[in-house]
Amino acid sequence: MKPMKPVYIAAQAVTPFIGRGNPNFIDRGHEAFGVRENPTLEAHIVEVVRKLIDDNQIDPTLIQRGYIGNFAGELFSHQAHLGAMVSRADERLAGIGFARVEAACASGGVGIVNAIESIQAGLDVVLVVGAEVQTTVRAREGADYLARAAHYATERSIDEFTFPALLARRAKAYKEAYGLTERDLAHFSVKAYDNANRNPMAHMCAVKMTVEQAEMASDSNPKILKNPDLHDHLKVSDCSQVSDGAAAVLLASEAGLQKLGRAMADAVKLRSYGFCTNPLGQVKDLLELDTAAAAAGEAMRDGNITPQDIQVAEVHDCFTIAELMMYEAIGLAEKGRGKDLVLSGRTSLEGDIPINTGGGLIGFGHPVGATGIKQAAEIYRQMKGQCKDYQVKRELNVGLTVNMGGDDRTVVSLVLENRS
Repeated sequence: MKPMKPVYIAAQAVTPFIGRGNPNFIDRGHEAFGVRENPTLEAHIVEVVRKLIDDNQIDPTLIQRGYIGNFAGELFSHQAHLGAMVSRADERLAGIGFARVEAACASGGVGIVNAIESIQAGLDVVLVVGAEVQTTVRAREGADYLARAAHYATERSIDEFTFPALLARRAKAYKEAYGLTERDLAHFSVKAYDNANRNPMAHMCAVKMTVEQAEMASDSNPKILKNPDLHDHLKVSDCSQVSDGAAAVLLASEAGLQKLGRAMADAVKLRSYGFCTNPLGQVKDLLELDTAAAAAGEAMRDGNITPQDIQVAEVHDCFTIAELMMYEAIGLAEKGRGKDLVLSGRTSLEGDIPINTGGGLIGFGHPVGATGIKQAAEIYRQMKGQCKDYQVKRELNVGLTVNMGGDDRTVVSLVLENRS
């Protein structure tokens, strides 16, 4: 869709993403263990809303509506009704309508769609927040919670780690069809960790990864699946991070920018978007992300761009195979050739089409409800030259995001245009 009424990202904010492996995450062995706790879901929501308001000098009384993307607050944090939680961040938000949006890992992206369409309906300033806390339970229990994003009745039994198994199934099929190797996939992990090492906000900012470490299974990089058919097709280095964190974007019409006192040079235009879903548990072809292809295709068509026009992108690398297949779904590579982009360096920070510049889900982290919003915020920050050590060293005017929920079942894609 191309908005009939222009929509802009007027401001953004992202909290640090934390979890196991991050120096600021408190677990056994941390010097602060038993002294203080990790931030709660409420604390992350409050922090990111206050950061957006304070850092951008936003008058919150100008916000007319709000949405919060969250997948499993009632499971990990025993907290639902999160729309009403947002207004606890600032007393001036009281009375404004906020609602929670749930679409698995695409919850944040669908929140942005709701905000765009609210502006089409006549509003001028809409806040979108995304947040998730996932570190409150053990890994196997968390895996059961996350399996709710699949068709639980028919797919839960594939493995106790359901979602890794679903993507390992794609990796197995892709290897058999195209000769993909573990070393090929290792390069995706290394790119993610290298970018995260330059990004102090990233979950894995302090963890190094080499091709050799990512290629081989080891005590520190085990294969985690029990399903014998899929066991050999996924290691920890192939996986996104179980993270806590939050992100927010403030969307506005042209009139909204004026009310907020934001210059056009401070804004990024949301040129077009795609939003598609397909039935749970009914993947037609393990070798294609057909829902992602449809959403990104809609966004690019309605934004009047081709894949060759994209200068920077954020794609949903929940697992290394997903990033590779995203390249093909977008049209950046022919089917079976997605690995060539990363092996050639084209998708690195120094390449001609940098992708997941802050580390993506594998390096930056994946607090589920925040991911789609963080993607938009990252493109904004790159376009405005705010990424410091991982800043792309050239002008960026056209960007793309692809936010995937479940096993390519719900996807939101945005085309973003720099306004300088």
